[in-house]
Amino acid sequence: MIEVGQPAPDFTLRDQNREEFTLSAFRGTKAVLIVFYPFAFTGVCTSELNRIRDQLPIFQNDDVQVITVSCDSVYSQKVFSLREELQFPLLADYWPHGEVARSYGVFNDEGGYANRGTFLVDREGVVRFAEMNAIGDGRDADTWIAAIKSL
Repeated sequence: MIEVGQPAPDFTLRDQNREEFTLSAFRGTKAVLIVFYPFAFTGVCTSELNRIRDQLPIFQNDDVQVITVSCDSVYSQKVFSLREELQFPLLADYWPHGEVARSYGVFNDEGGYANRGTFLVDREGVVRFAEMNAIGDGRDADTWIAAIKSL
């Protein structure tokens, strides 16, 4: 897994609206909170993303941009975002399957999905917070909020 103090691997993926998102486009302007999750429409993943939705101004504002990433397709991400009213980027790491999750060290080879990895990348492109939980082990978003406030 990518560790605190390392440069964040750059990537370009499409979001639920088929728009390209490139991590390095935020360099020099905003920090980026990257939230990898295993699957759309599942209980723990939905709960975690709904927490972001319900407190969006904390996670997405003039200083920080939140993005979420799973190995689901763009089409699954679109339906998921509509159903849950998620107004932030849901990126599809679908093809090459899990390439971005692999670059961050959170891809689960046996299951073919991203583990619950969370990374806070500062404006210079350096990882300032990193964690990884297994598929059934939900994360505490309060730790993300504390990491954002510490920037």
